[in-house]
Amino acid sequence: MFPNGWPGLALLMLRVAAGILLIYDEAAPLILRFVSIGAGSLLLLGLWTPIAGVLVACVEVCFLLLGTVHLQSSILLGAVGAALVALGPGAISIDARLFGRKRLDIGEP
Repeated sequence: MFPNGWPGLALLMLRVAAGILLIYDEAAPLILRFVSIGAGSLLLLGLWTPIAGVLVACVEVCFLLLGTVHLQSSILLGAVGAALVALGPGAISIDARLFGRKRLDIGEP
């Protein structure tokens, strides 16, 4: 589903905010840092959003278990990642251009 209008703009703002925070975050474990940057970049672009959302949620759970970041920010970013998995990227995304609504003409030949 690729909502447009105000809902699509809200999803864009959600993706941008989460993407910037994930890229800017200075987490200690190097592998989690690279995964966080990759997922944040994908969210900024709106590319493979469900996969990026799952990665965000998993990375934030790892951060919570390791105790390397603030509890509140990990919970918030993990929830945003899970929400983006459920809601999708919105109409202003690469996913919408690649996999957007298709028109099927069902009628007489």
